Amino acid sequence: MPAKSQSSLAHTLGGNQSSLLFQGSDQDFLPGPEQPTAELVIRCVIPSLYLLIITVGLLGNIMLVKIFLTNRAMRSVPNIFISNLAAGDLLLLLTCVPVDASRYFFDEWMFGKVGCKLIPAIQLTSVGVSVFTLTALSADRYRAIVNPLDMQMSGAVMWTCVKAAAIWVVSVLLAVPEAVFSEVAHIGSLDNSSFTACIPYPQTNELHPKIHSVLIFLVYFLIPLAIISVYYYHIAKTLIKSAHNLPGEYNEHTKKQMETRKRLAKIVLVFVGCFIFCWFPNHVLYLYRSFNYKEIDPSLGHMIVTLVARVLSFCNSCVNPFALYLLSESFRKHFNSQLCCRTKPYPERSTSYLLSSSAVRVTSLKSNTNKNLVTNSVLLNGQGTKQEMAL
Repeated sequence: MPAKSQSSLAHTLGGNQSSLLFQGSDQDFLPGPEQPTAELVIRCVIPSLYLLIITVGLLGNIMLVKIFLTNRAMRSVPNIFISNLAAGDLLLLLTCVPVDASRYFFDEWMFGKVGCKLIPAIQLTSVGVSVFTLTALSADRYRAIVNPLDMQMSGAVMWTCVKAAAIWVVSVLLAVPEAVFSEVAHIGSLDNSSFTACIPYPQTNELHPKIHSVLIFLVYFLIPLAIISVYYYHIAKTLIKSAHNLPGEYNEHTKKQMETRKRLAKIVLVFVGCFIFCWFPNHVLYLYRSFNYKEIDPSLGHMIVTLVARVLSFCNSCVNPFALYLLSESFRKHFNSQLCCRTKPYPERSTSYLLSSSAVRVTSLKSNTNKNLVTNSVLLNGQGTKQEMAL
């Protein structure tokens, strides 16, 4: 492998190229000509892995959106948010993953100034849609379990669509600075040659990468997860209390409702857990590089950590449909039906469908301050909106 190719490929794998994922510098380990096996892995095996991620992610997310759109009973408040997650994942899979994979074949930035402006912004928009939608889903589960009587009785689906659109608007606006400040620059390599790369901020000040990485970590990871943690603390607290304070005449009824709500809360929690597992290594790596901007780490371990972090972050765009497949009987049936090209839908059952379109009984799980019992049971009529998910 030529020296220039080595340096530019190291830039592809490394620190501060563009945004949270598209980072690069010459501080990463790169195999030399005497290491053909490592070169083969970098040039061939890793792009093939990216292709697998794209294929699996597109299949799962397109199926998920199709199922929710084509089945009227599935058009619920939680499902709209889950579809929003899938849309953000599709955006990342169709744009950012192919661009990142291409850098294992080309030594320089191949997408020009326009690509350098758009691609980092698209990637950050996708991450924003994912984490903000997860926060909205957690808030929805909080209302359904802790304050069910505060949930809207009509117009909930339309209002949720407005919220989903607002999440996209906010995510795009937050990504605008990424598009404004990203630029194509000539980067010097270890052998005194240079090549072009896309960087997310001016290189004239060492403070820029530090500010950028800290803001990204706070806005797209730490703050949303702190809010989600508060929601789930109250959800767990309410469920524990309600399990001990059910009035006898409502035992059977409330148990079913609680199981339904707990099942959906569990699914949302799994989504959040997958997001943390897949994105946390990349955030930590980005922070580390930003605060060690001029230090070189040529070790094999650093290269492996870099590759694992990047692959994990992309894998997050694949896992939600399969997590739902494992946890939801009704989604699993619909998914299998789509794969087998069946046209006959499965019979709707309130205990297995993601959402019952018929009337649902919303029982308050709040304890009465005097009697410490469950209060206020409200029956929604057949015209009521679809607000519960029975998985």
